Amino acid sequence: MLAARHVVCALSGGVDSAVAALLLRRRGYQVTGVFMKNWDQLDEHGVCTADRDCEDAYRVCQILDIPFHQVSYVKEYWNDVFRVALAALRSAGLGSSDFLNEYEKGRTPNPDLACNKHIKFGCFLHYAVDNLGADAVATGHYARTSLEDEEVFQQKYIKRPEGLFRNRFEVRNPVKLLQAADSFKDQTFFLSQVSQPALRRTIFPLGGLTKAFVKKIAAENRLHHVLQKKESMGICFVGKRNFEHFILQYLQPRPGKFISIEDNQVLGTHKGSFLYTLGQRAKISGLREPWFVVDKDGAKGDVFVAPRTDHPALYRDLLRTNRVHWIAEEPPAALVRDKMMECHFRFRHQMALVPCVLTLNQDGTVWVTAVKAVRALTPGQFAVFYKGDECLGSGKILRLGPSAYTLQKGRSRAGVAPEVSGDGPGLCPTP
Repeated sequence: MLAARHVVCALSGGVDSAVAALLLRRRGYQVTGVFMKNWDQLDEHGVCTADRDCEDAYRVCQILDIPFHQVSYVKEYWNDVFRVALAALRSAGLGSSDFLNEYEKGRTPNPDLACNKHIKFGCFLHYAVDNLGADAVATGHYARTSLEDEEVFQQKYIKRPEGLFRNRFEVRNPVKLLQAADSFKDQTFFLSQVSQPALRRTIFPLGGLTKAFVKKIAAENRLHHVLQKKESMGICFVGKRNFEHFILQYLQPRPGKFISIEDNQVLGTHKGSFLYTLGQRAKISGLREPWFVVDKDGAKGDVFVAPRTDHPALYRDLLRTNRVHWIAEEPPAALVRDKMMECHFRFRHQMALVPCVLTLNQDGTVWVTAVKAVRALTPGQFAVFYKGDECLGSGKILRLGPSAYTLQKGRSRAGVAPEVSGDGPGLCPTP
């Protein structure tokens, strides 16, 4: 008799990963639960939420009668996710790519994509395979791949060298990352930077289920302690704390001015442009009417604002990404052949998909031209690309084209120089 396949399931202490582990057991697999501790600071009440989540994950394993392990990736998370992201906030132009660094550049990073890439589908995958002898790993993400379970078990884990090019003689049948059956809960956005080798070894048990059905399964299987928990939203390490207070623990204030985009009038001051992202309401002392962030001057630290949430200065139809991470490891054949391709993209989870045209550049970056202008395109966020149900991959937004407001002014007044948001001239989408 063949031994049961061993699947190591990441447990967060929430309902989704708990039900994922339950479903794997029902399929007859040998299941091990692993809780990852990625952050160890106290929340606003002086409690380490990771410890509470770990206790909930341990209770899930007790109920399901499966082994439980806890691993700490606090150091890895700090180095590969948080420090990188903070650095963008701090320096209006250095070439780093983490959370703090992105904020310093005036960009608004998305640490969830980096966490999945480096921690869950990097550190955790290696631990599950190398230390626990896993045949596959699983998570509670709402997503699907093109592989059946048995095909996943047949994959051989081989650490491949980093590089731009693969072996031209390598036989490839890349696994596809597909949207979940529950389109509202679909989480392929957050998985769009995961590597092909990692996806080949991963099972997503919730990919074909709705959130409502997952909750029903939990209720019927004594998992009430996770069912009653509120869903975690926003940046995990910030929690319910005031974002400004949190970020200013790590970055020095860089005071600047709020300036009206319409007449250059100074409306107030702020503690740092990195505290604001495009499209959000600006808190300007002494003003009752709402103003919204439409642009930032990284060099001077000024934040430009407009008086309406639908102001044309918030709408743009052109952006450029960094080198795109393609799930299949190479651009789609049609894009390589024609240098242009129609598809859809989004830069926020759960926003409606936007029809667009991609233009491929020789350095692997792409220009994205939206069919219709999009509100609050934001440097530092990821543009995630889709073709039908398939998530193709993603690239970080580095530069934006001119806003609708700038184009309107240019048409009405000859000789006005076009606005450039980003890092330099040359906003023509030519490959």
